Amino acid sequence: MSIQVRNLSKQFGTFSALRDVSLEVRSGELLALLGPSGSGKTTLLRVIAGLEAADTGQVLFQGEDATDQHVRERQVGFVFQHYALFRNMTIFENVAFGLRVRPRKFRPTEAEIRSRVHELLKLVQLDWLADRYPHQLSGGQRQRIALARALAVEPKVLLLDEPFGALDAKVRKELRSWLRRLHDEMHITSVFVTHDQEEALEVADRVVVMNEGRIEQIGTPDEVYERPASPFVYEFLGKVNLFHGRLHRGRAWIGGIEVDAPEHTQAEELSAVAYVRPHDIHVDRVVNGDGAIAAHVFHILSVGPVVRLELTRDDSEDKELIQVEISKERFRELKLARGEQVFIRPARFDLFPAQIH
Repeated sequence: MSIQVRNLSKQFGTFSALRDVSLEVRSGELLALLGPSGSGKTTLLRVIAGLEAADTGQVLFQGEDATDQHVRERQVGFVFQHYALFRNMTIFENVAFGLRVRPRKFRPTEAEIRSRVHELLKLVQLDWLADRYPHQLSGGQRQRIALARALAVEPKVLLLDEPFGALDAKVRKELRSWLRRLHDEMHITSVFVTHDQEEALEVADRVVVMNEGRIEQIGTPDEVYERPASPFVYEFLGKVNLFHGRLHRGRAWIGGIEVDAPEHTQAEELSAVAYVRPHDIHVDRVVNGDGAIAAHVFHILSVGPVVRLELTRDDSEDKELIQVEISKERFRELKLARGEQVFIRPARFDLFPAQIH
């Protein structure tokens, strides 16, 4: 079941939650809506579900206009952040609820309901908890039951709003791996909202990065991380260092280093900012190659196989820290200590004219 969103806009008073948003969710894919609070991701999910009405625009399921359809007609399963399980019902009855409340002519028989519920409880690996109540389950178990309940009505689309946001880090990591495996088995078109960059990049087939009611970029996890389309995407998806410099007809000067900038051949003497990931910075004891930026080691933190360095540039008055990540093997080769001088050079970066930052 594909989903098309066309030119959606939604206003809450003076606040613009969605601004002319267009998007296509491919049939059978797992799509993440990623962005900070207030970016419009939950509003977009609720409009797709039919829980909110857009001011303008269309929602189509498999090419058919569903904009004016009631939520019950859209055949979507919705999983909320806080489970929303019925406390006075057993786990079995929670999962069976959506089947039992169907109109009589569409309601399965009792035998069919029991078979469907047991099948789903096995799918989420919790069939042994059928007779328990929600308060007797852990947070991770309750969220899996909420997912089973959403799947019970055989939705054509599965929508998840921050499904793991209320869980601790370890359980969250386990559940998102489990969700990915489950999706690969079922191939149901799924859209989930998250503000957790790692979660989106690890789980989704494609990621939609949102900001201030607009879509900044759509792409695979590798595309949005390795080739960010804007300064916002760069800064939102992981750590990044900013080096200020200038552009002129395909050449750039960043921190005293001159480099090619072929994508900016028309630029006439512009201020620019180079965005560099911590792992894309080379560190040496001496100037190596065509130039380098002098810095001093301010702090060293060893985390598993990676060593994180905080450096201060020798030519910087404000002493802004540069974040660098190197392997433990490279750190041992360099034999670095706090306070020592090093020379750094960006191995890979993206340039943006300063006025669009």
